[in-house]
Amino acid sequence: MQCRICSNNENNSSHEATEMMLGLGDKHQYIECGACGCLQIADLPENLPSYYPDDDYYSYDKIQSSTGVKNFLVSKRDLYAATGACLVGKIMHQFMPHSKIHTLQKTGITTESHILDVGCGAGHLLHSLQDAGFKNLLGVDPFNAENIHYDNGLNIEKKSIHDVEKVDWDLIMFHHSFEHVFDQQEVLTKAASLLKPGGVCLVRVPTASSWAWKHYGIHWVQLDAPRHLFLHSVDSMKLLAEKVGLQMEEVVYDSFAFQLWGSEQYLKGVALNDEASYAVNPDQSAFSKQDIVKFEQRSVELNKENQGDQAAFYLRKPL
Repeated sequence: MQCRICSNNENNSSHEATEMMLGLGDKHQYIECGACGCLQIADLPENLPSYYPDDDYYSYDKIQSSTGVKNFLVSKRDLYAATGACLVGKIMHQFMPHSKIHTLQKTGITTESHILDVGCGAGHLLHSLQDAGFKNLLGVDPFNAENIHYDNGLNIEKKSIHDVEKVDWDLIMFHHSFEHVFDQQEVLTKAASLLKPGGVCLVRVPTASSWAWKHYGIHWVQLDAPRHLFLHSVDSMKLLAEKVGLQMEEVVYDSFAFQLWGSEQYLKGVALNDEASYAVNPDQSAFSKQDIVKFEQRSVELNKENQGDQAAFYLRKPL
C-alpha cells in the first residue's frame, strides 16, 4: 500500500492491531511507511461510528458554570498557563498546573487573539479560556448533538472545519482530534487557509516517534485501533505541514503514565474498559501506587528525551 502522506510504496511494513479499548478483539491492519514513518490504517472501517459507542469517548457533556473564589483563582491560573501573564496565576499554576492550556503559551496568544478549536467536543478548554478573559473563541465539532451556547459567552458550533468561513485566526487547535481525521491533507489545507500570516496551527497527537511504539508495537495503547487513523512521526508531520504551506516550528512532548500502564495492560490482554483495568478499578488492577509513580517518572524522562508517545506540533504560517 502507498503511504497517504508521502506516496512512498517501498519498504512499508504491515501491522495487525487488535481493538482493545472496548475489548471487541477484532483485527485491523496498519501500514508503517518505510520513508516518513507514519502509521496509518490500511482500510477505513465502514462501521467506524460503532467504535464510538458512548458520548463520553470525548467530553461531550456540557459544562456547568461556577462562580466564587475558587473559580476566580482557577481563571487566573489558566490565564497564566495560556499567556505567561498574571502573578496570581503563576503561583496557582505551581500548585495546580494545567498542562493542556500551558501548551498554548508557546503560540504567543493574548486575550484578544482569535482562536478556533477543531473537534473540541463540549469545549472544556475553550470554556476555561473564556473564563480567563479570552474574547474571540470558537469551537467546532460535527459530532456534537447541537450547537452549544454557554452563559459565559462561549459558542460551540455543530460543524466541521470545512464549514468555517471566518479567516485570519491567530491560532487553530487540534487537541487529540487530528488522529481521527481521514482526509489529513484536506483538513490541514483548510486550517492553513483560515490562519492569518504568522498564525499557528497547534496539533496535539499521539506520535509514532516514540519509545512506546518502538517498545510495545501493536500493544501500544495509543495506537487505539481502529479509532486512530493516522499516527504521525515527526518526519511525516513536518512533510504534511510543508505540503500545505506551514512550517514546523517546534515539537513538545507531553506524554504521561498512560502510555506505560495502558500498554502493559494490553500486553496482558486487559482491555481499557475491563473491570480489571486501572482506568476502571485502580485498586483492583495489577499496578500498585508505586508502579504508577514509576510510570509517571519514566514518562517525564521520555518527554525530556523527545521519546514520549504524544506531542504538540507547532505549525506556523509564514508572514
